[in-house]
Formats: sequence, structure tokens, C-alpha cells
Amino acid sequence: LVNACYLRLMTPLGQWFGDLTVGSRLHELQREKDLARVERLAQQYASTALQALVDEGRLVDLVITTERVKDASYGGRLSLRITGSDGQDTRAVFKLFVKVA
Repeated sequence: LVNACYLRLMTPLGQWFGDLTVGSRLHELQREKDLARVERLAQQYASTALQALVDEGRLVDLVITTERVKDASYGGRLSLRITGSDGQDTRAVFKLFVKVA
């Protein structure tokens, strides 16, 4: 589950050799300004990328939260916290950082 989520979030949409529907648009946010709407876009992009796993029943209880982080050395960063489970007792938590301008 962890590997499947990671691949869907970190692979640019359309770049996976076996299936062009695998991937996300999160890489596009690197060119965006650090605004509140970018948080909503990140949630939407992550949700869309993981929707196939939800449809297959491999991922349930999906919760995506975001937080903007200001850091003098990095500029703007967006922190995504993605929590889900496989429907049994296995729970996966991802913390992913996306650099924004």
C-alpha cells in the first residue's frame, strides 16, 4: 500500500511506462506562488492520484490535510499529510513536502 501510494503521488501524471493514468500533478505546484489556493490544489491533485486505489478497495479512510510552511532557507513549502488504511488494521501515513515559489 505504501509503495503504491508513493508511486502515484511522486510520478508525474502520464509518465509511468505501464499505465498513463498513474501519477499526480503535484510536480506542477513547484511553479506556483505560496497562496491558499495552492493548498486546495494540492489536496485535489493528491486525492485524484489516489482515487484509483480507493476505487479498487485497496485504500479506505483517505484523509488529506495540508499546511503551508514558511522557511527562510527554503522559501515556501507545502506539507501534505495523507492518512489511509487498507480496510483492515494496516494504516499508512505519508508526510510529503512540495516546494512552492
